[in-house]
Amino acid sequence: MAGQRGKGAVRRPEVRLPELTAYDGGELEEDGDYDGLEFADADWGGQSARGARFMDCAVRRCTLDETGLGRARIIDSVLSGVRGVGTDLSQASLRDVEVSDPRLGGTQLHGAVLERVVVRGGKIDFPNLRMAKLRDVAFEGCVLIEADFAGAVLERVTFDDCTLARVDFSEARMKDVDLRGAAAVDIARGIDRLSGAVISAAQLLDLAPAFAAQIGVRVE
Repeated sequence: MAGQRGKGAVRRPEVRLPELTAYDGGELEEDGDYDGLEFADADWGGQSARGARFMDCAVRRCTLDETGLGRARIIDSVLSGVRGVGTDLSQASLRDVEVSDPRLGGTQLHGAVLERVVVRGGKIDFPNLRMAKLRDVAFEGCVLIEADFAGAVLERVTFDDCTLARVDFSEARMKDVDLRGAAAVDIARGIDRLSGAVISAAQLLDLAPAFAAQIGVRVE
């Protein structure tokens, strides 16, 4: 993969879950402490676990409609097949996390911190990552529709085999961001913020009209 070459290669998480205990409790609790648990096929719609800590946990096929996880800490955990609209992860912290096949819309991740995170497969519509910090994050084979990275800091981030549709990089800061492996890149705003990113020659041709418009050049 393109993002695995060079000194700026992403450091991926190595999640090794212990033997998990099936969660049989009630609704999630704010500032709750969840350790070594497996949550499967749960409906967390409308629940709030703001400020909660999830350590060595597996969240499988859970529904997250309007679930409040602001300021939550998710560490050494896996999330697979989660789905929902309006999930609130604002100012949350995700470290050493694997996310696979999510189906999410309008996810709020503004001000969140993602470190050593892999997002594999699935589709995320309108994710709000404004002012977020992403370090060692790999997007693999996923579709991101109108992702908003305005004001975000991206360091060692890759988008292998991903579709980026109408992405917003306004005021973003990048270092070792690798877009070469992306299947499609459509930048709606922030074409001038790609300093610190690497693109392929073919992508340069595709983005040439946007670069020209940015510097006021007419192509006739």
